[in-house]
Amino acid sequence: MNPQCARCGKVVYPTERVSCLDKNWHKGCFHCEVCKMTLNMKNYKGYDKKPYCNAHYPKTSFTIVADTPENLRLRQQSELQSQVKYKKDFEESKGRGFSIVSDTPEMQRLRRTQEQISIAKYHEDFERARGRGSTPGLEDPSMERETQCDVSPSFCLQRVYRALYDYAAQDHDEVSFRDGDVIVNAQPIDEGWMYGTVQRTGKSGMLPANYVECCN
Repeated sequence: MNPQCARCGKVVYPTERVSCLDKNWHKGCFHCEVCKMTLNMKNYKGYDKKPYCNAHYPKTSFTIVADTPENLRLRQQSELQSQVKYKKDFEESKGRGFSIVSDTPEMQRLRRTQEQISIAKYHEDFERARGRGSTPGLEDPSMERETQCDVSPSFCLQRVYRALYDYAAQDHDEVSFRDGDVIVNAQPIDEGWMYGTVQRTGKSGMLPANYVECCN
C-alpha cells in the first residue's frame, strides 16, 4: 500500500516520492516551511522533522539566552571591542604587507566581501573605459589591448537577477530589497550568498542567493 504525503495527505506513488525526515512527500510538497521554495535531498535542512531552506533554517543558538537589555548591552559592547581590535591590528599590519588578524570565519566572510566589492568596482570602471576606448590608468594602446585580453569573461557578462521575496539586511555588509527588485552586478561569493547592487535603491551588499532568480 502506498503511503500518504506528509504535506497534503494524498497518496504518494513511487515515481514521485521523496522519503526524508522519517516521512514521505510528493516532490512538489517537499518545500521550505517558510518561503515554500522547492527543495531536494542536497539542499534541504531538517529541523523538528520539517524541511527548511538554508536562509530560513531556525537558528536555535540565538534563542537559548533571553534577549534582555543587559544581554543586548553586552553584545553591543563585545561587537565594539571586536571592531576596535580589528582596526588596531589592521593599522599595525599595513606597512608589513600581511594581516596578523586571526583567520576566523567572520574575518573570512569580510575578506570575501571586500574582494567582491573590488571586483564589482573594477567591472564598473572597465565598462566605462570600454565606452571611452581606453582603460583606466593606461596610456599605451598596446598595454590596453593586453589588459583587456587578460580580463576574465565573467567580468564582461553582467548578471541580472530579480528578487523573489522581501529581504531585510541582518548585518552591516548586507543589502535589503523587496519582491520584484532588480539586482545588477551580481557576483557569487560562496554557497548560498552573492554580492550585488539593488537597482531601485542603488545600494550594494551581500544577499541570500535563494531569494533571487537569474533573468539572463
